[in-house]
Amino acid sequence: QVQLVESGGGSVQAGGSLRLSCVASGDTHTVLYMGWFRQAPGKDRERVALIYTSTSDTWYADSVKGRFTISQDYAKNTAFLHMSSLKPEDTAMYICAAGISLYNFNYWGQGTQVTVSS
Repeated sequence: QVQLVESGGGSVQAGGSLRLSCVASGDTHTVLYMGWFRQAPGKDRERVALIYTSTSDTWYADSVKGRFTISQDYAKNTAFLHMSSLKPEDTAMYICAAGISLYNFNYWGQGTQVTVSS
């Protein structure tokens, strides 16, 4: 089992920045991918950014490319999501996930709320 704990959410004005952190513990040697998803009220969960922990290769949703950066501290089993130029449509619960493949994220955190006001 892998436990994930997120932090860093909050409220910010449009154009501002936030950095989210996700610390993994437990059987972290089984984790190949870490990622950030988000879910706004009434909307489906959306994949935002992913990182392959072995090489730090990354993937981003088109809606966040150029504004969000995912990174990791491999030694500390921590993933980060640096968000800049935030828009009101970025408002959502941001949820950290970990898994063994791009399509198999079987560990999820509780989420951290990000609210962007115009």
